[in-house]
Amino acid sequence: MKNFGVLFLFAFLLVSCRKETLPKPTSYLKLQYPESTYQKIESDCPYSFEISNIANINFKNNCAASIEYPKLKATIYITYRPINNNLNEILKEVEKLTFEHTLKADAIKAKPYENLEKRVFGKLYHIEGNVATNIQFRATDSVNHVLSGALYFYVRPNYDSILPAVKYIEKDIIHLIETLKWKNRKQLNINTQKQ
Repeated sequence: MKNFGVLFLFAFLLVSCRKETLPKPTSYLKLQYPESTYQKIESDCPYSFEISNIANINFKNNCAASIEYPKLKATIYITYRPINNNLNEILKEVEKLTFEHTLKADAIKAKPYENLEKRVFGKLYHIEGNVATNIQFRATDSVNHVLSGALYFYVRPNYDSILPAVKYIEKDIIHLIETLKWKNRKQLNINTQKQ
């Protein structure tokens, strides 16, 4: 009986060793974000747009703003500049900030946006790689206003790790640009001249 048990164990090991083992695929953390819903933001500034309900916005005196995502540890910093016959100069400054990431970026992709009815002409920059900001944008009416923004995370840049959050906030930035409306000077309650 003892020999039968050893023989059975040996046969079992012999049969079990014939199957090929397949490598398991690499597992990734699946991050789930809430479905985006938006709220319209009105202020005394010469623009309005919609932001995600999970974000908070804070305005500064010069109509700059910060849109904070506390759960994602991210902020979109918005800069507003009135145009005083200096559109090309402003746009060059904005592009200069974007292309300063060229040294560390793997790629910089630009996606244009145009809405003739609302007079919103913009560009969304997606900067791939371990850089300080992976998304930047600018929008203008080409006459009075320029709005630019950049997304920052409060973590050390690791593109692979933050990519899902970048993609999630990118949808919100696109929505912000698509809902952007300029106020004419008659609608403004404040002087928007450069201070």
